[in-house]
Amino acid sequence: ICPYLPVTEFADVTAEMYPLQTKLYYKCDPGYDREVGAYPGIQCKSEQHGAVWKYSGFKCFDKKNLSSTAPMMKLELTQKPETEPGSPAPQKQEDLSEFKRKDFCGPPKTIPHASIRLPQQHYVGQVLHFKCQTGYDKRPPTFGSRMCKEVNGKIIWTPLDLRCTNGS
Repeated sequence: ICPYLPVTEFADVTAEMYPLQTKLYYKCDPGYDREVGAYPGIQCKSEQHGAVWKYSGFKCFDKKNLSSTAPMMKLELTQKPETEPGSPAPQKQEDLSEFKRKDFCGPPKTIPHASIRLPQQHYVGQVLHFKCQTGYDKRPPTFGSRMCKEVNGKIIWTPLDLRCTNGS
């Protein structure tokens, strides 16, 4: 497990790949609620053909239409391993030479009317991308990445050369 991630003010954080054991949680958008008993979590697990997200069938519905008899959209919750030949490469290729790509899950499925929160715990190999929020991107660089890695037996985050400021 990686150490606590230092806060980077006025920056949005995203990830394209997640190491095995990573847990993520969906959150319904404002005005929507989750189905009773629906578990919002997913986890990156190892399967015979590579890493895959394990889903539980989480759904969000419109709070105003509780009595609606309209059928709910059913999601297909199967995912092919990210290592399948011919699959598109991530938008930005990271240096994963010390890690096997099959030990990473790609971005999770989108669920209508829901967003995903980044995990609080990170694992060795996790790469996070930082981008200054609009209005706080006055001085370059306005984006960068950090990687959680083991160096000489110690687990660290690589430095981030990014300072988001509105100029004042």
